[in-house]
Amino acid sequence: MVSLPQQLSLGVNLNDDATFENFYAPAHTHNAMVVQGLRDQLTGSGEAFVYLWGAPGCGLTHLLQAACHEAQSQGLSVQYLPLRDMVGYAPDELFSGLDTLDLVCLDCLPSIAGRPDWERAIFNLYNQLREQGKRLLVAAEHSPRELALGLEDLRSRLQWGLTYQVHSLGDDDKQQALQMRARARGLELGDEVAQYIIQRLPRDTNELFWQLARLDHASLAEQRKLTIPFVKKVLAI
Repeated sequence: MVSLPQQLSLGVNLNDDATFENFYAPAHTHNAMVVQGLRDQLTGSGEAFVYLWGAPGCGLTHLLQAACHEAQSQGLSVQYLPLRDMVGYAPDELFSGLDTLDLVCLDCLPSIAGRPDWERAIFNLYNQLREQGKRLLVAAEHSPRELALGLEDLRSRLQWGLTYQVHSLGDDDKQQALQMRARARGLELGDEVAQYIIQRLPRDTNELFWQLARLDHASLAEQRKLTIPFVKKVLAI
């Protein structure tokens, strides 16, 4: 990660759990193709500009941060920017120097839709990165055509590269994803307990994983296994 100007330092950090290996995408599924497309982007064998979109909770932020982790492991310079948290800043100043980086990831793109200064700044950043032979990864809840953008030139640019829709998981896949994440934490999460959690919590995978982290900490503190009574006590569900 590069250092933002001191006056713009917002404590932008990557989640250590956000890796491609931790993203539930079984082989030969659509989401597995998306992950491969992002890996190809980083190695230079794929498209340099990638646009991801999908419903809330489908894992867009996870994939952007996973791409950053992967890029860093390859010695590439990267910057992840959650635009939702940055709309109060001057975009031209925030973007200064980003065109020298190997990978720029812009999350929550709809947050700046309808803001002429931001739209123009992203349009200029796109062109600068393209001229420098760098990579851009963008995420939004809508496809480029559905974004409420005022600058049509920006919409056109966003459609130049690859566009992937990230598919949300069904309940069975969410159970598998939750159990996979539990194993990565060294937790044993049986089918019955996993089903209990999914049936009683919001289906958003971000929420499920956050609650799993709570269970992990409680299990470690109390030296307890993940049983339904323990889960019910910790999560009050």
